[in-house]
Amino acid sequence: MDTAARLDRARRCADLLDSAIDLPIVGGVGLDGILGLLPVAGDWITALVSLYIVYQGYKIGLPKPAIARMLLVVAFDAVAGSVPLVGDLLDIAWKSNQRNVARIERHLAVTHRTAS
Repeated sequence: MDTAARLDRARRCADLLDSAIDLPIVGGVGLDGILGLLPVAGDWITALVSLYIVYQGYKIGLPKPAIARMLLVVAFDAVAGSVPLVGDLLDIAWKSNQRNVARIERHLAVTHRTAS
């Protein structure tokens, strides 16, 4: 699978988790925010799915420090998301998966500039 396909899969996964449904006042809400309403289990389920984005970054060739930061983002989202109410608001507002995709995109932009 090529880099563009991996990036596309990571983007689609992030959109599904962070902003799949557009709500009038809140804005984009994804499965992370919805499943986060399930006490503890919902946040850990979405954390497992979030690891797919990290995996795509790994397969694209992100350096180890970038992968480690992505893992920290997933872990923070899972732990903080487990806190009742505050965690649910964090899931909706912080968009951790889109942050991880942005990290992949920044890496690819730097790699592309360096190669040119």
